[in-house]
Amino acid sequence: MDGLYPKIDPYEHGQLEAGDGNFVYWETCGNPRGKPALVIHGGPGSGCTPWHRRLFDCAAYRLVLFDQRNCGRSQPHASKLGTDLASNRTANLVADVERLREHLHIDRWLVWGGSWGSTLALVYAEAYAHRVTEIVLWGITTGRHREFDWLFRGGVALLFPEEWARLRAGVPAATRDADVPNAYNGLLHDRDPAIRDRAALDWCRWESATLSWPPSQELSPRFTDPDFRMAFARIVTHYVRANAWLADGVVLRDAGRLSGIPGVLISARVDLQAPIGWAWDLKRAWPNSNLVVVDAAGHDPSVAAFTRELIRATDQFAARY
Repeated sequence: MDGLYPKIDPYEHGQLEAGDGNFVYWETCGNPRGKPALVIHGGPGSGCTPWHRRLFDCAAYRLVLFDQRNCGRSQPHASKLGTDLASNRTANLVADVERLREHLHIDRWLVWGGSWGSTLALVYAEAYAHRVTEIVLWGITTGRHREFDWLFRGGVALLFPEEWARLRAGVPAATRDADVPNAYNGLLHDRDPAIRDRAALDWCRWESATLSWPPSQELSPRFTDPDFRMAFARIVTHYVRANAWLADGVVLRDAGRLSGIPGVLISARVDLQAPIGWAWDLKRAWPNSNLVVVDAAGHDPSVAAFTRELIRATDQFAARY
């Protein structure tokens, strides 16, 4: 028994036209009369998965999942060289979420997000607080520039010097001292498919190195799919080089807009991609939130102790409906 709820298939799905030639995949699962809840996946560029559905009691929830622009089942897909990511920005993703809520005729919903999804969930909730009943976040990030620097500009490299050196070695020597995410974004759009493929693999190896605790040298299983890792690497570097188009510190600055919204923040003690201190900063800025710490885990929510806390949080709020 893995502690998850039973597997479930969507009872409805579709492609929502989002403008600029984009179509966003969405699906609904569970009880059509249940408590509405939205899952916001991470990455950016990870896409939603069947695993997300199993964190909710679908007898109690009307669960909505969607793939953010250019990833998962949304179109056009970032794995294709000609796909233009210019309109794939945080503000447009927030607009997509609100457009989806209106499309599904949902008045208010619980918002759930992890990793990058926690940042997007917070930006959405601060803009549309009157549409949010509760918030559940894990692997908390808030979009501060120093958070991007920690993971992608040499911060956590202090703990992984060999892996960081390997990532930097993938950049041409002439630009090795430039911004690494920006350099990789260029490689990922090179005309030579061999250069693109190598860059995607190198980038995803770096992401894998810092993912779990204890650390693993193995490539995360999701990155074994060439199309997935290409789309993921392109979208992540697209966002990181622009610091997600967020003013530095704006999410914490505006956390007062969440006043009155109950929240659960779940953070692992040894999360190297989203250190627990970031969750603590959010907790202090948002008194209605409760911080739950998972010991002996990293940035991998599939760890049993982590999964238990995710389900405990969704069960807790289901009981309020």
